[in-house]
Amino acid sequence: MTKPPDKPETPFVHSDWASVQNVHRFAHQAMATTFEIIVQHEDELYARQASNAAFDELDRIEGELSRYIENSDVTRINHLPAGKPLPLGLETLECLRISQQVHARTKGAFDVTIGFLLDCWRDEDKQPRVPSAEELSFARAHTGMSNLRLDETRCTVELFISPIRIDLGGVGKGYGVDRMADLLREWDVERALIHGGFSSVLALEAPQEMAGWPVTLSDPNDRRRILARLELKGGAVSGSGLEKGQHIIDPRVARPIEGKIAAWSMTSDAATGDALSTAFMIMTLEQVKDYCTRYPPIRALLIVPTSEGGEQVIAAGPWQARELVD
Repeated sequence: MTKPPDKPETPFVHSDWASVQNVHRFAHQAMATTFEIIVQHEDELYARQASNAAFDELDRIEGELSRYIENSDVTRINHLPAGKPLPLGLETLECLRISQQVHARTKGAFDVTIGFLLDCWRDEDKQPRVPSAEELSFARAHTGMSNLRLDETRCTVELFISPIRIDLGGVGKGYGVDRMADLLREWDVERALIHGGFSSVLALEAPQEMAGWPVTLSDPNDRRRILARLELKGGAVSGSGLEKGQHIIDPRVARPIEGKIAAWSMTSDAATGDALSTAFMIMTLEQVKDYCTRYPPIRALLIVPTSEGGEQVIAAGPWQARELVD
């Protein structure tokens, strides 16, 4: 989560924040991307101070969640012997709790113990490769949320098999965005839009005299093609896609996914949305639709390839007709 990206991230979500009056924009590098806070506030200095406090919190959280930082909680989990409980910080425990919940609800489509499988299917430069049968067998044996146990009372994690390679990249940015929002609220900053690389976006209260923050979802293969226009308020939207190559693995079959181009989730919090946008890339269309039916008001938007070589946009959940663009 701290290594620099190979190339700039695709902004799956865009906000026309410039159309909002009296806004201040602050940026910060963390988790291998650019986080931004866009604030509507009469006092720019106060808004900057509040944003800096939120960025400090983000850095602290990254220090616990990154598997690339020595002595982080995740690094310690990844070196933990089986059968030995490890005390965790509240942030890591909460991320693992959210991950367990999404894992259970998606029937294994989202899994943060996927580190060995990720390393199987990409080389040191993160380029696609094909693993040997032995590598794949080892990775499968050491993957699965059932291989760890959380004790929320004692704030510990215990492994049933070792080693396990945890990677919180699929939930960490969203969680960081959520915690930044908490800090802004503590500073009484209520009208703001926060994002991590424009793949995890969270809106607080709407700007004055507006229904919500103007947000658009666009085709990653054609930025001029807008798929949806949202007025985001008190909720999150997250996006995932395959524009960087084979970087999303289906943990249920231990192979790179096929059949989708991009997926978005609309949720109440960014951490869950971050995880779900990844899971929706992996799940079948029927599974995504069923999920949105079982857990309203969660929504999904998917781009899938057609047999003729084109694309089809599919919406699931309680969308309003005016939000979707033909």
